[in-house]
Amino acid sequence: MAAPDFSIDDAGWCRAALRVPSPNRDNRPDSAPVDLLVIHNISLPPGEFGGGEIAALFTNCLDCDAHPFFDRLRGLRVSAHFLVRRDGSLVQFVPTVERAWHAGVSAHRGRERCNDFSIGIELEGSDFVPFEDAQYDTLAALTRALAERHPLRDVAGHEHIAPARKTDPGPFFDWERYRKMVGGTTPPPANPHGFCVP
Repeated sequence: MAAPDFSIDDAGWCRAALRVPSPNRDNRPDSAPVDLLVIHNISLPPGEFGGGEIAALFTNCLDCDAHPFFDRLRGLRVSAHFLVRRDGSLVQFVPTVERAWHAGVSAHRGRERCNDFSIGIELEGSDFVPFEDAQYDTLAALTRALAERHPLRDVAGHEHIAPARKTDPGPFFDWERYRKMVGGTTPPPANPHGFCVP
């Protein structure tokens, strides 16, 4: 069986991903090179995996009456470029050449508004459980493909670009394992938690 083709086409879509286009996206500023990859985690409801609620949230179709937690998401308009499910399958919501709404108020290397210059990848998971081997495999392959398509320089967690608000991907994400799989280099002191893309 042939390995999945994670290459990114000219329109910014990954060939290996299931496309579920999100309306929560817009154009990037013309002057912003896409040089940051941001890793997140997400589960809906919290701690539950395998349902369609994440895709529903990112496409503004979530039934906010279906679970008590969802009430706090009512009216929220968010998205990420990619979701890596627990089994390693990949879903893409926003083409990489466009801006997804994943980072919120954020800053990296002195630049604010990280959505302008970043790609957001959500891992189906939480701060309280390890991620699956298949997720690391997909994440590493996708990262390499993204680095071939965009001038990626750094990889960071949501917790590193918005430390006062966010904790993901959390303590169970193995940064060293991921870095070795991608072939990344040790980051400079300005970015101590992620790594530099080779």
